[in-house]
Amino acid sequence: MSDRTESPADVVRALYDALSRGDVPGVLARVAPDVIVDEPNRLPYGGVHRGREAFAESVLGGITAHADFSIDAADVFEGPAGVVGRLTGSLKARSTGEEYPLTVVEVHRVEDGLVHEIDVYIKNPERLAEFFAHAESGAPDHSGQSASS
Repeated sequence: MSDRTESPADVVRALYDALSRGDVPGVLARVAPDVIVDEPNRLPYGGVHRGREAFAESVLGGITAHADFSIDAADVFEGPAGVVGRLTGSLKARSTGEEYPLTVVEVHRVEDGLVHEIDVYIKNPERLAEFFAHAESGAPDHSGQSASS
């Protein structure tokens, strides 16, 4: 599963590397069986998710149900309060082709070589929720707002 001698930052880097490859088993190998993931409530997959299966089904499944996800960069910073990760990338709706530039900041609690908690912060979760609603319905976004608004 995980090399217990890795630093907490290395664990998060490996999780992000697996995520960028679409390697769900690799992602799940880096999180504790009882992982807690707290996503912004406004998102369709928002709320507190407990356990690997809930994380895989609700969060990863919710993100990729109607859109393709790509990561362009992953920055990881380790400090006394935990590991902070900053992901930049994009989502592309399979139904409409609409693209959404995405920046996510996450705070990870890593113990014994596994991520036990992830607190997720998104600058504009309302706009991201709109993107997902359009992606699911297949209706193009005619709001006139840029995706990064």
